[in-house]
Order: sequence, then C-alpha cells, then structure tokens
Amino acid sequence: MEERLFTIAGLFSSDHHFIVAFYTILCAIVTVVVAKMATRNMRVIPNGLQNLYEATMSGMLYMAKDVIDEDKARKYFPLAGTIGFYVFYCNIIGIIPGFEAPTSSWDFTLVLALIVFFYYHFEGIRTQGVIRYFAHFMGPVKWLAPLMFPIEIISHLSRIISLSFRLFGNIKGDDMFLLVMLMLVPWLVPIAPFAILTFMALLQAFVFMILTYVYLAGAVLADEEGH
Repeated sequence: MEERLFTIAGLFSSDHHFIVAFYTILCAIVTVVVAKMATRNMRVIPNGLQNLYEATMSGMLYMAKDVIDEDKARKYFPLAGTIGFYVFYCNIIGIIPGFEAPTSSWDFTLVLALIVFFYYHFEGIRTQGVIRYFAHFMGPVKWLAPLMFPIEIISHLSRIISLSFRLFGNIKGDDMFLLVMLMLVPWLVPIAPFAILTFMALLQAFVFMILTYVYLAGAVLADEEGH
C-alpha cells in the first residue's frame, strides 16, 4: 500500500528504498541549511532564527544535564543534539502532503539506533578501558557473573530494537492517522490533527535524544555510579 501512495520522490522512482533515501538526504540538507541560517549572523542579543535555535538548544541541554552532568551534556551535544534536530525534521516532513517521513521506515530508524549503540559502547570503552567497561556487565557479585553477563548483553542488544521500533512505530502510526483523516475529509483537513502530529514529531525527536544521553551516561558514568 505504501508504494501506491503519492509522494514527490515517487515521480522519479517507484522503489520505496529510493523514496526513503530521497527524503533522508533532503532532511539532512534541511537540517544543515537551517542551522547555517541560524548561525549566519550571530549577535550578542539574538533574534529571529538564532533566538529560536539558542532557546531550543538551551532547553535541550537543560534537560540533558539531569541525565548526565553538564560538561558531558555539552561534550556529547554535537551527536545527541544533531540527532534531535535531524529526527524532528525527518518526522515533521511526513505531515506535508506529497512527502514521506524517513522515520516511518524501519530501515532508517534501525541505522540511527545502531549509530547510538556503537557510539556509546565506543565512548564507554574509550573512557574506562575494555576490561573495566565490560566488568560492569558482570554485576556487583562475582559469583553472579555467569548469569549477569548474558543478561546484560541481551539488555544492551534490546536497546537497538527499542530505539528503532519506538520511533518507527510512532511515526508510522502518525502517518496512518493522517492518511485516514485525509480520506475522511479530503477537502477540509482539520487543524487539530496537524497540531497533534507536530507535537508528536517534536516529542519523538526529544525522546530519541534523551535516550541517547541516557545510554551515554550509563556507559561513561558507570564507574562513578559504582562509587
């Protein structure tokens, strides 16, 4: 059914992988262009787009420092913040007629989840070393290590599924909701559904960003938590 739905990218190819890739690249370009516009003429007293972006970033860092300390929140913001903005644009594009949200494709959300998965493990190993990092997988009691280690491995692998399916499922559901509304009232689409979908696009981007910080905190602060 998805491939029969009209999208602008469908004018170039009917292959759904091409359509997802098209909007993935488009959203990446939008993310970069809007960020460049916001920082093009930096002012001490911000206004316009710079003001909006600074307020948004301040709010994101304020939330993040409750998950991980402020220094590390700023350190990892280039990853987590970029993911937040990028996922938001990938979500919001889906409510525009003729466009499709890349995040409604499980392939796309899986790649994002894998990026976060490998990065937080990399940071954990880089920060603590291989032995100390994986020692936390053994549990607090040595004799429980044979039981705890496989449980921890499964728990970490399940985060890939959790991250990817949470985003995919919510955005896919939003797309289906919008499709039903367009079918029911094709000439007069209510404002309320668009407001709800905009809020959901923002919420899902925020959740993905915060979970990125949560997993990073668990990796790089594991030793501090132990003390």
